Amino acid sequence: MIHRTLLILSMCYAFGSFAQSKKYLGQTPPLSKPKKFAPGLISTQAEVEFGSVFSADGTEFFYGVDIDQKPEIRYCKLVNGQWSKPKVLLKHPQYTYHDPFLSPDEQRLYFISNRPLSGKGAKKDADIWYIQRTTQGWSKPINAGRNINTDKNEYYISFTQKGSMYFSSNHAAKRSYNYDVYVSRLKKGKFQPSVRLGPGVNTRRYEADVFVAYDESYLIFCSIRGDASRRGDLYISFKQKDGSWGKAKDMGSLINTVSHELCPFVTKDGKYFFFTRNNDIYWVSADIIDLYRKQ
Repeated sequence: MIHRTLLILSMCYAFGSFAQSKKYLGQTPPLSKPKKFAPGLISTQAEVEFGSVFSADGTEFFYGVDIDQKPEIRYCKLVNGQWSKPKVLLKHPQYTYHDPFLSPDEQRLYFISNRPLSGKGAKKDADIWYIQRTTQGWSKPINAGRNINTDKNEYYISFTQKGSMYFSSNHAAKRSYNYDVYVSRLKKGKFQPSVRLGPGVNTRRYEADVFVAYDESYLIFCSIRGDASRRGDLYISFKQKDGSWGKAKDMGSLINTVSHELCPFVTKDGKYFFFTRNNDIYWVSADIIDLYRKQ
């Protein structure tokens, strides 16, 4: 029944104005079944693509590509009615750059990197960084600061409309592979000390790669639960009336497979849900989210 309902909802807009639009790289929109995004251009057989974000107007695209275990960030842009070919925005022969995400005003691109604070020397743990738009282009990388970063790993970033940052970290875990989801509120332009989310989201296992809805009404994240040998699946949690996060729901066979699903992202227009599977970026109608809300 869920599959049928989602198909009907998706078809309502699939053949509308989008078909004539060049937003989202001009790709044919997905329906109820996830499909590879921009195969041959973005999702390729020769490389590993993961973690993506579009600008609010759908005319800028940033994503991660793993080259011989050295992730880099690439981007495409719609200029004068034509999309540019993917270009490298951030890369380094020694340090990694990935998990890009735009700030609410889109003047900053956040990401994670194992570069040291000085930008020189040995690799360190993964921190959250950003680059700032300037009149000359993007700035040099800037560390997000001590209220976000620790001496352990911080992963994957997303933001609410008010600027609160959601991310994951293993800094309080007894085992390095156990991550939890945290939030840092933005007050007077500064991130406050982060707070670990409650048991509706976090367990003693792995919770990471968190995406928060712009209105903070739901979270989608990757978790490894049950059999410890399993790969990650995507889960969804909805904000409750008392402000807590409801018990996370496995997104099930509509999204999850025997492969590792990770890196969720929903476009600001609320239409498309992106995630990574089998080393490629996939997308599907975001109508699926309302179906989980009604369960």
